[in-house]
Amino acid sequence: MKQIPVAESKLQIPAIALGCMRISEMPVKDVARLIACSLEEGINFFDHADIYGGGKSEEAFAKALKELPISRENIIIQSKCGIREGYFDFSKGHIIHSVEGILKRLDTDFLDILLLHRPDTLMEPEEVAEAFDILHKSGKVLHFGVSNQNPMQIELLSRYVRQPLLFNQLQFSLMRTGMIDAGLNVNMKVPASVDHDGAILDYCRLNAITVQAWSPFQYGFFEGVFVGNEKFPEVNRVLDRLAEEYGVTPSAVAVAWILRHPAGIQTIIGTTKPGRVKEMSAASGIELTREQWYELYRAAGNILP
Repeated sequence: MKQIPVAESKLQIPAIALGCMRISEMPVKDVARLIACSLEEGINFFDHADIYGGGKSEEAFAKALKELPISRENIIIQSKCGIREGYFDFSKGHIIHSVEGILKRLDTDFLDILLLHRPDTLMEPEEVAEAFDILHKSGKVLHFGVSNQNPMQIELLSRYVRQPLLFNQLQFSLMRTGMIDAGLNVNMKVPASVDHDGAILDYCRLNAITVQAWSPFQYGFFEGVFVGNEKFPEVNRVLDRLAEEYGVTPSAVAVAWILRHPAGIQTIIGTTKPGRVKEMSAASGIELTREQWYELYRAAGNILP
């Protein structure tokens, strides 16, 4: 598995991570099998959030982990907090309370990474800084980051927190390319030229923030999967051809398209099936050519200027 070095830390993370949002209702033995398969493929990074399954996903993960001969120090556990029912909450009290709950459900003494989940417009950065200091000094959280934030939101937070913000988790896929469209249509009067996020990808590259791509197979905000979808014959035609050429599945090609970007984007796959983990892990060994990358981008319905 290809490794991505994380700046300002000693972390080396796998190019592909396992998202654990959908494991809450799975039998423990099946979750254990999923974790074991992931580790066999070199995926030792597991992404959680306190809202996944109402906390049950973290509990299921902890129970399954006990079934396996795995040392806690050999895996990387990330979780997120800040989303509450009907609102967002980055208050000091909520962050600390959330982490305590996360640690209890995961049955671990520490989180490798904590992300703030979605921006809170009522955020008081001084409170976030206090919470981070308490969590870091106590050893309960080793590293920090954000999710779905734009450059100015990160700048505001960075002015107050002592710890570097190492990650930004953003939606990105072959069929959801907002992070790169505006950069390819500079000085153009076309819809793709509109910068919706403040050049977040370039900002993260300039500030050594690792982007984590969530929903790598979605064509909208949870509207559906594009791989194998008859609504998108052109992109699937190219995916199928390249999959045959490289001896992998179309889904693996879709992941390889993300991994090909020089930003060093980590892809979070949310499958619950060990077979799919194996299929998509093959993407780590593929490096699409520049021509193939742009062919897929065009096949997804994008027009180059």
